[in-house]
Amino acid sequence: VVDTAHGHSQGVIDQVKAIKTKYPDLPVVGGNIGTAEAAKALAEAGADAVKVGIGPGSICTTRIVTGVGVPQISAVSNVVEALKGTDVCVISDGGVRYSGDIAKVIAAGAHIVMVGGLLAGSEEAPGEVELYQGRSYKAYRGMGSLGAMSHSQGSSDRYFQDIDSGAEKLVPEGIEGRVPYKGPMSAIVHQLMGGLRASMGYTGCKDITEMRTKTKFVKITGAGMSESHVHDVSVTKEAPNYRFS
Repeated sequence: VVDTAHGHSQGVIDQVKAIKTKYPDLPVVGGNIGTAEAAKALAEAGADAVKVGIGPGSICTTRIVTGVGVPQISAVSNVVEALKGTDVCVISDGGVRYSGDIAKVIAAGAHIVMVGGLLAGSEEAPGEVELYQGRSYKAYRGMGSLGAMSHSQGSSDRYFQDIDSGAEKLVPEGIEGRVPYKGPMSAIVHQLMGGLRASMGYTGCKDITEMRTKTKFVKITGAGMSESHVHDVSVTKEAPNYRFS
């Protein structure tokens, strides 16, 4: 995986070409990208898969700090359209809060969906469980946060920054925070799979291929989104697959 915050750069393209030239049978993933042009450039360089997502993550501030990014569904849809007729796999990276978001991004054409924040509170995730105001949490930070970039073996190179200049010179594109403790990861994955299966049932899709190619989107308003979430009620018992803030 040739993984940077800006995959549509000459360095990434050259690296993908170099790897495919030396190891032609080795699957290579390039990213991250957010446009059709970037997808075509990486595909022409020999990438077998592209990672789509500029700033959609829950702990990412790239779109605010830099003013750059494309809404995830639009980015995936544009990349899928650009790569139509090729065997290049599209990986959607980030922006998933609910199982329904996984269904939507697959419907937009993604072959694979990556999640981070959804699993950050699991038992298997790094970090100790900590108590805050009577509830259990786990620490969670972005790769673009100061904490992640400040280490000598950290992620500063992913964001094209030089740790040798000192931590005070770093410009973060992520934050450090906490997420509710969620227990075993198997329970989280079970809910995600259940939501996706239910979505496939509602849309009449027998497999992922049909989900990618036969579903249709409708545009909704802010009022429609409010209607979609729970409303006019005080939640007394939280569901394992739904939190609204």
